[in-house]
Amino acid sequence: MKRYLRPLGILSGAAASQAVAAGLALPLAGGSLAFSLIEIIERITPGDVRSQIVPAQDVAGELAPHIGSRPLSGPTVMGIVNATPDSFSDGGAYFDPASAIGHAKAMIKAGAGIVDVGGESTRPGAAAVPVDEEIRRVVPVIAGIRAAAQAAGVTISVDTRNARTMQAALDAGATMINDVSALTHDPAALAVAARSQARVVLMHMQGEPATMQQAPSYDDVVLDVYDQLEACIAAAQAAGIALERVVIDPGIGFGKTVEHNLALLSHLSLFHRLGVPLLIGVSRKGFIARLSGGEPTDKRLGGSLAAGLAAIGQGAQIIRVHDVPETIQALRLATAIRDS
Repeated sequence: MKRYLRPLGILSGAAASQAVAAGLALPLAGGSLAFSLIEIIERITPGDVRSQIVPAQDVAGELAPHIGSRPLSGPTVMGIVNATPDSFSDGGAYFDPASAIGHAKAMIKAGAGIVDVGGESTRPGAAAVPVDEEIRRVVPVIAGIRAAAQAAGVTISVDTRNARTMQAALDAGATMINDVSALTHDPAALAVAARSQARVVLMHMQGEPATMQQAPSYDDVVLDVYDQLEACIAAAQAAGIALERVVIDPGIGFGKTVEHNLALLSHLSLFHRLGVPLLIGVSRKGFIARLSGGEPTDKRLGGSLAAGLAAIGQGAQIIRVHDVPETIQALRLATAIRDS
């Protein structure tokens, strides 16, 4: 049997502070949120999951320090720069390095805290890109924005699952590695990440991009993804990557059905017990259109903002988006309302 703890009764702003001060709630992820209840989930055997809801104070000893830790200030907006001809949302728009550099600098000016540069599409059905070609795509962009990012205090991330690309990007100025395979695709990736001092995003994906959406299946998607991310964190630590450098991403849309995505998004608070920052990428993804009116990728801003704000409402520290100015505007308004 394995036991999981999911914070519920989440409060924000002044209400959260007052409830914590009164001993009625506990801080969530070290930020401006708090929670008053805990769902205790027990996985007896595959297919046999039981739960009960109790006051958070009843299990406070089990929670510390994980749910109270927040190693990364936030929420932080991560802007997506696809230096590819075939990404699902804006493939080809920023394939030219000059266009990608200009786009990234605009994101920095708009207030992105992280710029994530990728040279290989990982959309459903995408084929792998030769590593030399991937390096050719991302290195000029990273080098081209390095000075602007440093001046603004912005992190440059490289979105790759290949160790040679990771190293080339780090040499060019990246200080974060965002790997959709959680450092499992390339046998050399763990060592490259461990030697660096870069932050590392470990994302859950079932299968490979080319096949991941053909027939995704789980016993319990929330608990299965939690367990796999927990194992990936342990592997990273065993390789010499300090926990303070790790970020996790449950991989919305990567080997998941619409129902799987919704289950993960509604249970995000569970993942805080892993003790590391939580990154969520929902921007323009297909499940938004399937839950709405079948809109094309460039018409999914409303759904992207709704899902992103819902994730932040459960304590997610990083939100990965295509639409940086609009997301920052939404965050500022939501924060002002919360704190008023």
